[in-house]
Amino acid sequence: MTADAGYRVEAADLPRDREAVLGIWHGSLGDPARHAGKFDWFYRRCPFGEPATQLLRHHGVAIGCCTAAPRRMLWQGREIRAGLLADMAVAAQHRTLGPALMLQEALVQAAGERYELLYGFPNRKSLPVVRRLGYAVLGALVRHSKVLRHGPYLERHLPRWLARPLGRLLDAGVALWERPRARRRTGAEWSARADPRMDALWRASTHGAGLVGVRDATMARWRFDESPLASTRYLLVGDHPGGPLRAWFACQSVGAVLRVADYWSETGAAGIDGALVLALVHAARREGYTSISLEHAIADERLAGWRRAGFVPRDSQPVVGKWLGEGGPSPAELAQGWHLTSADEDE
Repeated sequence: MTADAGYRVEAADLPRDREAVLGIWHGSLGDPARHAGKFDWFYRRCPFGEPATQLLRHHGVAIGCCTAAPRRMLWQGREIRAGLLADMAVAAQHRTLGPALMLQEALVQAAGERYELLYGFPNRKSLPVVRRLGYAVLGALVRHSKVLRHGPYLERHLPRWLARPLGRLLDAGVALWERPRARRRTGAEWSARADPRMDALWRASTHGAGLVGVRDATMARWRFDESPLASTRYLLVGDHPGGPLRAWFACQSVGAVLRVADYWSETGAAGIDGALVLALVHAARREGYTSISLEHAIADERLAGWRRAGFVPRDSQPVVGKWLGEGGPSPAELAQGWHLTSADEDE
């Protein structure tokens, strides 16, 4: 616990301090209508344990908070205790470097008793703060996308009478290009809930030696099925309906865009087969989406399946990490062979 100029940091009691945390979030972290639902899901129903949350008080009034939420992750093939940095918020009149550093320093100290690794996805404005606290930039979470229907995009630059037929022509050409690349026939079905077969796929797949979050049905049910923040459905890909899975994709609709929030396949961290990605592409095209988007941190050499299916990189955000304790891996070692997606974030 630290005191300076009326500021004091203390560990939050989450049932007792619920209203204090929600009050801090108001005006700082997006839509207030989502806050209560997120708190009750993310903080109170996490199957991996209660998040470690620090409260910053100024003369006794709660004015800031930050959290390290437990996540099941593997590194070098063994399960490690990882904490995800989440929900850093400070009241507007106290947003100076000092209070933010006090909060984060207290969180690191408290996390040392529970976690081996802290990691997060800071925006570029907060990146200098976390770097001052010893976090290293491990790499980037890169957004990749693929256009499925070219007409709406061409209309941004061409008259509609020209864009629409040209778009249909491009769509047909891409579909023709994809056909021989599908190779092995696959079947795909949509599911509104996580499927128990996801556990068998996780156990049978390659996890690699890099940093990877556990991708089993328990994770998916909590992270997606129970989340009040977004509606998710799964594309389950196998050789025939009801049989063993070869891949799954957790998908969310954002207007006409299909957002892939998470995925896993039979080859695991080694990279996904392009034919399985094309099963996703064909399903999305049948549903009428104009494009597909996903965010992941993965080694370049393991992106071949996505690239063969026509996905290209867009923007990115940094991923930071801090190993707690002595003798841990270097930032380069943590990022070597890693596999993270937007599911490894807090929303």
